Amino acid sequence: MNPLQSLIDTRLASGPVPAAEVMALGLYHPEHGYYRRQEGPWGFEGKDYYTALDLGPLLGQTIALRLEAAWERLGRPARFTALEPGAGRGWLGRDVLNAVSGPFAEALVYIHRDDNPAARRAAEESLSPFLVANRARFAGENEPLEPFTGAIFSNELFDALPAQPWRWDGERWLREVLTASGPQWQAADPGEAGAWFAEQTDGLEPRDGSIWCEALPGLVHDLVAPLEAGLFLAVDYGEAADRLLAKGADLRRFKAHSVDGNWHEDLGEADLTADVDFTRLAACLEAEGFSSVPHVELSRWIRTHAPLDQWAPGWMALPPQERIRRTENLLHLTLPERMGSRFRVLEAWR
Repeated sequence: MNPLQSLIDTRLASGPVPAAEVMALGLYHPEHGYYRRQEGPWGFEGKDYYTALDLGPLLGQTIALRLEAAWERLGRPARFTALEPGAGRGWLGRDVLNAVSGPFAEALVYIHRDDNPAARRAAEESLSPFLVANRARFAGENEPLEPFTGAIFSNELFDALPAQPWRWDGERWLREVLTASGPQWQAADPGEAGAWFAEQTDGLEPRDGSIWCEALPGLVHDLVAPLEAGLFLAVDYGEAADRLLAKGADLRRFKAHSVDGNWHEDLGEADLTADVDFTRLAACLEAEGFSSVPHVELSRWIRTHAPLDQWAPGWMALPPQERIRRTENLLHLTLPERMGSRFRVLEAWR
């Protein structure tokens, strides 16, 4: 039997379990959680999902440009630290480090933060030359960091935080829970979540709803605490708070490259995600002393900041197979209805 299902069954004997707690167990149980297992590779390599990093280096190359812009804005400090929480296999850090050159490359030190043992092993391989050259290092999720100037950047970090779905039925708020007979919506007091939702709309309609991530403010605080000055950059699934309410955001399960709402099934064997409330993420950053720019589609952000017309001639000179790969990478991240239109980017400055 699935060991996490046994734990859930024990919990259910005492009553319904909120969906956020099931998500937390399924993803982060110390032994059996999807992102805590020893063997990996979770959803990578064709199992459950793929990310922008599987498509090619374009995302990392564009982030590298934004990091260099931050370095320039800060007056070209001799050391520029770039922290990536939830760094996984280290592919994004690798792509960033491969993309930089000159004085900025000499100043940049990349920190990979991810406690998953399989992620650490994969990152040791992908970051090997940069680790040897002392241009990259590892840090545990609970390891305190010295104050630094630089940047914090992430890709699909916040959509993996345990989140609680809420729905308005026209008279009251309902919370999604797991019962012995399956998922149900039950009346409950949303507390702070209800006040936040009410602020984001001119009026609630039946079946409006969204997700509430209790841990978001604390995580943002912990992440940005050592950053004395610099850039915070997040790439993730999500939308503005009012749009999430209007569409009734819920939890998603990714398994074998299919997506559904069966978040309570195959715990520890499938990825669970929730849309990121970018309005609330921006508010959390503002509370920490950051000024943010409006979040935008990833596709627009790449077209704005990457000199694609300058890069294209170089791609055309590559061997055919690599040229095709770079072109597909570009199309996936910049054309409508592709991956780039499903993600958003938020930048904030301190």
